[in-house]
Amino acid sequence: MRRMVVISLLVALAIGGTAEARRVRRVVVRGPRVRVTVHPAFPLRRTLPAVVVRPGPVVRVAPRVYLAPVVFTAAVVSTLPAADWKQSEDLDREDGWTDFTMNVDRRGRQLFLQISEGPAQLNFAEVVFENGETQVIDFNERVHTRGTYSLLDFRDGRKVDHVRVVAKASGEETEITLHLVG
Repeated sequence: MRRMVVISLLVALAIGGTAEARRVRRVVVRGPRVRVTVHPAFPLRRTLPAVVVRPGPVVRVAPRVYLAPVVFTAAVVSTLPAADWKQSEDLDREDGWTDFTMNVDRRGRQLFLQISEGPAQLNFAEVVFENGETQVIDFNERVHTRGTYSLLDFRDGRKVDHVRVVAKASGEETEITLHLVG
């Protein structure tokens, strides 16, 4: 009986130890920091930060014409409508400023930004439509808390090719999710 207890204890410790080891071992590969690359016609005229560029999707449409930039006003949404498309990106404080692109390739009417797990500091978002028109949303490097925000309304049901975001986690980690509603 005593032998069975000892063997059970050893097996439990071995299984628990490997689960803990898997949870602790998180390999993060960080690329070099580079200055944010923007088109000469990019509408924001301020020094942009050095960023870690996350590999993104193949971009089908390059920005052709920049519309007047929109200054972000933190319009919090209490309930999020059912999204036709959504994609998330996890940010870590150690990465600092991160430049990432999300492949949308869908038609919609509203774009929402959801911040979860912790606060995020946002620089800008660049929404590129299928015809090359590009809408820049300027966050002025402000920190935004967890929540869902209305990012952009385009009532004509435009097709969004991709969205580029420059942001960083203000806490240990954060998750940024974009939702496109048709």
